[in-house]
Amino acid sequence: MTPCIRATNVTLTFTSKNREPVTALKEFSLEVAAGEFVSIVGPSGCGKSTFLNILLGLVKPDSGEMRLNGANITGPGQERAMVFQEFGLLPWRTVLANVELGLELKGMAVAARRSRAMELIQMTGLAGFESHYPHELSGGMKQRVGLARALATDPQVLLMDEPFAALDAQTRDLMQTELLHVWERTRKTVIFVTHSIEEAAYLSDRVIVMSARPGRTKDILKIHLPRPRDYEMRLSPGFNEIKSAIWNTLKEELSATGVGNGPAR
Repeated sequence: MTPCIRATNVTLTFTSKNREPVTALKEFSLEVAAGEFVSIVGPSGCGKSTFLNILLGLVKPDSGEMRLNGANITGPGQERAMVFQEFGLLPWRTVLANVELGLELKGMAVAARRSRAMELIQMTGLAGFESHYPHELSGGMKQRVGLARALATDPQVLLMDEPFAALDAQTRDLMQTELLHVWERTRKTVIFVTHSIEEAAYLSDRVIVMSARPGRTKDILKIHLPRPRDYEMRLSPGFNEIKSAIWNTLKEELSATGVGNGPAR
């Protein structure tokens, strides 16, 4: 079966005047099945976000192939949506209007887009806040709006670039659980970039560990944990074994960058 996403020997070097070229990715390869939840971890600067930007169609690699459903990615498309660490909400629009934005740009009729937006507001736990503006929301609620907005156009692939990094620990844990609930209902293909080993282990079907720059696929770890998952599962010996396995793979690359020896959360 053809993978939903296939990256083959993707290489990208950034060049600019009066600076040495920087190779972000070198012969990076990855296959992701439809409906799979895959997390990517790796040292800072290893090309994780660059990979998402190539997959989103914002950046073109120097060499290699990036395919979606067997076709080369040549630019942005409605089958892919991104959720960023920065919320990126339009401050003059309400929660409902922010969620509707993509549907409005597509020209969907008002009644239809409102119905779709309200469905997602309910799904993401925002019911009752439809008329609120971004400045009236907590960080976690703003990220829920960003998630609902990304899902509104019904993309096949959801790309998430450290979406919970700016949240406090309790809100982050809550958002991880909410994301799993949404994923279990929608079964979108998700590629989730994070620096948190625990987050990657909790959310994912597989965790991709990248090498230090230039980024390559160092290892792929299958997460053999039952679904649905809950917070108590994080206290199990099996979960801690998975965290240790990811850390043991990652720490060699962190050492190569000069990062300390303490494990990432």
